Amino acid sequence: MKTKTKLATDADAGVRWAAADNPSTPTEALAKLATDANASVRRAAAYNPSTPPEALAKLATDADASVRWAAARNPSTPTEALAKLAADADSDVQRGAASNPSTPPEALAKLATDANASVRRAAADNPSTPPETLAKLATDADADVRRAAARNLRSKRRKASHEK
Repeated sequence: MKTKTKLATDADAGVRWAAADNPSTPTEALAKLATDANASVRRAAAYNPSTPPEALAKLATDADASVRWAAARNPSTPTEALAKLAADADSDVQRGAASNPSTPPEALAKLATDANASVRRAAADNPSTPPETLAKLATDADADVRRAAARNLRSKRRKASHEK
């Protein structure tokens, strides 16, 4: 454990990135890496499922969109932060939130109405998107969105029939 903590404070950003990317890095070290001056290191910490929720919530407000994107994709990011990321001005960040199974259903419903088809498609692919939202996406103007919604609805029906 001490070695990974030491690597998290290395002078070389590549070494700190590797520590931030490692799920077995201690949470205290990941919290520190989440505040690194280097955006690549913060992005790796934001993507790491072992990063503490408080650090992920802070990373969700990072000035660098790629860091916010990584936080949006992380299933360990708190739902309140994911709801805010779903409303981010950057469409890549929104797409990250739309693809995250931990994103709240209300945020997924909002993302399903986004002007960007790739954001709607990510919401249509998300296994946590509610069936009523998927039903709306199944009538989307974009064929890729409709296909994704149809696949997801079919998957939900199969799962429901196997649970009976």
